[in-house]
Amino acid sequence: MIKIAPSILAADFTKLGEEINSIKTADYLHFDVMDGSFVPNISFGLPVLEAVRKTTDMVLDIHLMIVSPARLVSDFIKAGGDIITFHVEAETPENIHKAIDEIHTFGKKAGLSIRPDTPAEALLPYIDYLDLILVMTVEPGYGGQDFMEAMLPKISKLRDIIDGKGLNCELEVDGGIGLKTAKLCVDEGANVLVAGVDIFHETNRAAHIEKLRNLK
Repeated sequence: MIKIAPSILAADFTKLGEEINSIKTADYLHFDVMDGSFVPNISFGLPVLEAVRKTTDMVLDIHLMIVSPARLVSDFIKAGGDIITFHVEAETPENIHKAIDEIHTFGKKAGLSIRPDTPAEALLPYIDYLDLILVMTVEPGYGGQDFMEAMLPKISKLRDIIDGKGLNCELEVDGGIGLKTAKLCVDEGANVLVAGVDIFHETNRAAHIEKLRNLK
């Protein structure tokens, strides 16, 4: 089943509660955290997450684009995160393992993400312990970028690894996702689609979410 994770980075923050309510038929709510260091942009953090948690019972899919994320995973869980995904490029191998274990200790799901220049093989030391892998299909840090078709073989490779090992690990894609690019990703094995602008610029967001969910 294809799952849809609208990114609130593209929402209108002057009416955030209404915006979240408008996409409540989606499977996850994607929450991008940027620190201005790991990526050049700055988005939002724990106070906004705590406020969002109070307004919805949706699964909150947290994507940490920050330096040394292991030090903050427990804070984002306590603030309301259900899935905590951080970047393999942002931590040491030892801290990655520790962070995954800590997330699981809280009973939450652990994910790792890779930037476009990072090969799929960088995830192999951790893949047996992950609940989700996030493949960035644009450079992380900015919304509204064009989808990178060169990432499709990486998605396919990771799907083959996940299936070959018999893992219960979701494969998520984020960046430039719309109806056309979503279909390309689904055909290569992605099963969770992050979309921001594509969903929040629609008038009938529930209908658009259904279109994305039923691409097959």
